[in-house]
Amino acid sequence: MVANRSKDTKPELLLRRLLHAEGYRYRLHRRDLPGSPDIVFPSRRKIVEVRGCFWHGHGCAVLGQLPKSRTEYWTPKIAGNKERDAKNLRLIGELGWDVLEVWECQLRTSPDGVVQEVIKFLEG
Repeated sequence: MVANRSKDTKPELLLRRLLHAEGYRYRLHRRDLPGSPDIVFPSRRKIVEVRGCFWHGHGCAVLGQLPKSRTEYWTPKIAGNKERDAKNLRLIGELGWDVLEVWECQLRTSPDGVVQEVIKFLEG
């Protein structure tokens, strides 16, 4: 698990590259916000969180399934991640920020669709 990154993941880098190509500028991993969000648009007070399907318990068919072995370890681990995410989203909301969660499976299947969704979120 040492090789698993918490920031600068492949899905995050892909989305950042696509948003930058569209002309959007942003800040990364602001430590003064709960959970150090992935992509922050300070002037708009909007945040985009890129979630890995496995690590954040998305439950999608391919990427989000729990392993069949060591379920006594993985079940509470993923549940804890989901609780932490929910807490951070609540705290960020209380600070007056809007958050959009983007899932790894969405980026893999339709990166252009995700970019359009993010642009709609940012402009709305």
